[in-house]
Amino acid sequence: MGTLDILIIIAYLTIVLAVGFIFSRQQGESGKSQYFLAGRNVGWIAVGASIFATNISSEHFIGLAGSGAAHGLAVSHFEWMAVFVLILLGWVFVPIYWRLGIYTVPEFLEKRYNLASRMYLTGVTIVAYILTKMSIMLFAGGLVLHTLLGWDLYTSAVVMIVLTGVYTIIGGLSAVIYTQVIQAIFIIGGALALSIAGLHQVGGFSGLKETLPAGYFTIIKPMSDPNFPWTGILFGAPILAVWYWCADQYIVQRVLSAKNISQAQSGTLLAAFLKLLPVLLLVVPGMTAAALYPEVRGDEAYASLMTSLALPFGLRGLVITGILAALMSSLASVFNSASTLFTIDIFSRFHPHASERKLVLVGRLGTTMMVITAILWVPLTKLISENIYIYLQSVQAYISPPIAAVLLLGVFSRRCSGRGAIISLISGGIIGAFRLILELISRRFTLDLPLLNWFIELNYLHFAVFLFVVSTAILVLVSRLEHWSMREDGVGMIIHNGWRAAGLVSGQFITGIVIRRNIVLSVFLIMVILGLWGVLL
Repeated sequence: MGTLDILIIIAYLTIVLAVGFIFSRQQGESGKSQYFLAGRNVGWIAVGASIFATNISSEHFIGLAGSGAAHGLAVSHFEWMAVFVLILLGWVFVPIYWRLGIYTVPEFLEKRYNLASRMYLTGVTIVAYILTKMSIMLFAGGLVLHTLLGWDLYTSAVVMIVLTGVYTIIGGLSAVIYTQVIQAIFIIGGALALSIAGLHQVGGFSGLKETLPAGYFTIIKPMSDPNFPWTGILFGAPILAVWYWCADQYIVQRVLSAKNISQAQSGTLLAAFLKLLPVLLLVVPGMTAAALYPEVRGDEAYASLMTSLALPFGLRGLVITGILAALMSSLASVFNSASTLFTIDIFSRFHPHASERKLVLVGRLGTTMMVITAILWVPLTKLISENIYIYLQSVQAYISPPIAAVLLLGVFSRRCSGRGAIISLISGGIIGAFRLILELISRRFTLDLPLLNWFIELNYLHFAVFLFVVSTAILVLVSRLEHWSMREDGVGMIIHNGWRAAGLVSGQFITGIVIRRNIVLSVFLIMVILGLWGVLL
């Protein structure tokens, strides 16, 4: 790197830390709403940028590029599917969450079902943050920084954890969101710079098509494809997406911080627009690396492209800041969301009369514990295998289907009981854990049992469909045995009124400038995705 590259990196860190500390100082003696939900006063641009920066982490830079290098455009389905589900989040779930005035998604499950469902989701989410999000972020970020800067994995991860943890602990969600607005700009700018430079080197899209096999540009894969079968993409990927975008505190906390329902809804649509970009920003560079350097495999693609291209001074620094921004923004979200879940769903349950000042203190201590956990977890990230994006999707396929089933039926049906919900969650969780354990065992030992082998070898997206159907059947059956425990109380009315506020039922659908604008934007986004699929089919 040249002097200009180093100056750009220093400028990025200075700006982000300055913004983080400015909002941290503004906290003062803040209450729990200010610390955990930024005072519910965030505008739609910040909400949308924060959702995007939270989602795009270092594993996207490594994993999406790696999948692009190995498989081509097929991985794009996961990014484009998010557009549909973000529209669903904005039109269906945002009004309901907002009308209930919740702080966490598990809190919704208690209001809709029972306390047991809330505690289950809280526990599973916190554990999943440690085992999937945090570990993969640190592994991917450390891998890139080691390649580019020569830092060992432990040093690079610890530096990023400490820098991010300081302003997250002090400033809460306000500091996280407003630093993410800056980080989103660096993420897009850095990734776009490398994508353009790589395409120029390979001769543009035409050169890419001439160099790579035709299969790289085929997005509809056969049902037997091990990674992206069309049946799994069509039926399984949406299940993972509903859990991630509509039920994961990591994402939903941003829309809960908005000024009102319309601002939250507009923020989800902005995030949906931004989700059109990762294919160009991350998948295409992976394909470019495969075209320019055929020896490159899997998750080495993005780092190899960065180190091998003769980039002008300053451009390499911009690309590195994009990766740093992705890692820091997502780490901050994990720290803050896990702290919110612990404080609101667990601590407050056992200390219902705790003052707001004490809750904020516990929130800061909870964030500190997550930072310490992240540091201790760093050595274990070396156990993660290559192709981390598919690894992440497969683990989510074992966790998300029961949660998605309970969430969707809880919103769209009043005829599901609390007992049915918790039995469905626990049963589905056990089946998912059983599949994961058997998969790990099968890597070391041969299991000569046909039925068991079918269960282990079932594609992870097909398994998500199977687990979703089983979880839904359990929820419906148990509820039926309880004679359809109807929800005629305030929660049912709030869901109905939330839909009215979003314009989903008669009376509000075409009134209001913001609603009409959001309808137009939603239709436009859907048409763009359908157009992209049409072009690539």
